[in-house]
Amino acid sequence: MGKYIELNASNFDSTVADGVALVDFWAPWCGPCRMIAPVIEELASDFDGKAKICKVNTDEEQDVAIKYGIRSIPTILFFKNGELVDQMIGASSKQVLADKVNSLLK
Repeated sequence: MGKYIELNASNFDSTVADGVALVDFWAPWCGPCRMIAPVIEELASDFDGKAKICKVNTDEEQDVAIKYGIRSIPTILFFKNGELVDQMIGASSKQVLADKVNSLLK
């Protein structure tokens, strides 16, 4: 059973450096963030061994959020081999997120 990866300033770059990574920028007080949290956990299980499903708590990791220009949450960034290739702002369905990750795995 896969689990999402908690990212912080020290492990962010090395984690997204290779392969495909979905990074959810969230905060505990954010309603839409809490709404998609179960979806992120399901995706972590679904893509275990294929893609990295990650979360960044913007309250605790403000430097990382500032580095990527996060202005509203939830914001989901998609990386391929360390390069930021796409982003989505706001809550999305599991299918939309899974389709985006699958497109990057090709």
